[in-house]
Amino acid sequence: MSITRRIDDARKAFERRDLGASQAAHAPQAIAASVERHGAASHAYLGDLVYGGLDGIVTTFAIVSGVAGASLSPGIVLILGLANLFADGLSMAMGAYLSGKSEREYWQREREREAWEIEHFPESERLELVEIYKAKGYSDEEATLVAAIESRERERWIDAMMVHELGILPDDRKPLTSALATLAAFVVAGALPLTVYLLGLWLPVRPELAFPLSMALSALGLFGLGAAKVFVTERSWLRGGLEMLLLGGVVAAVAYGIGYFLRGLGL
Repeated sequence: MSITRRIDDARKAFERRDLGASQAAHAPQAIAASVERHGAASHAYLGDLVYGGLDGIVTTFAIVSGVAGASLSPGIVLILGLANLFADGLSMAMGAYLSGKSEREYWQREREREAWEIEHFPESERLELVEIYKAKGYSDEEATLVAAIESRERERWIDAMMVHELGILPDDRKPLTSALATLAAFVVAGALPLTVYLLGLWLPVRPELAFPLSMALSALGLFGLGAAKVFVTERSWLRGGLEMLLLGGVVAAVAYGIGYFLRGLGL
């Protein structure tokens, strides 16, 4: 059993107030079997997939709604929608890559600094650790003892300084993989509002039905992705789905209204 699975079991037991299940999740053998530190690799990129998909479907459907409100042709929907889909998707992916790369570089730079300070000023660094633990409520004796234990091994000492002094945790995600996950989710989910218009290139789709069908597909996508946030936030899937459906609906309504208003001006 991984530590992720054990913590999930403990959460579910707490929600049910199930003492038996909670005791099983905290049994010595269950704790000893929890060998994973940060969960499965796929789980690390779940947030990129969910939020990339949500941004993709919301922005694309806003464009579709604006064009529909202005009563423009389906061809305009495809031009603007596809342009947004790939341009904004690439922009988000590059942002995710640069953000992840910057965070990794910052973490590495700070770790190198802490290692250098420990090598050249070990007593001062150990005293810093003592003061940190005292600030957390440890007594002088306890803080000194914990700091002495932490500082026995160099890598463990650096880890302690990174977490307790700087508040920096390592991020196992690879910037390129995070960017690709964001791009893929953005394009796939963002294509949902355009599906009906794309099919219209080969199949006869009545113009008055195109937007309602696009709206229905978008609503399903918004609810599904909002519900999928439960894997990231550990909250109610129903609440997450309805919340995202409402927010997406507001964005689409605003875009539709602006399109309708501009049509009324004769633009």
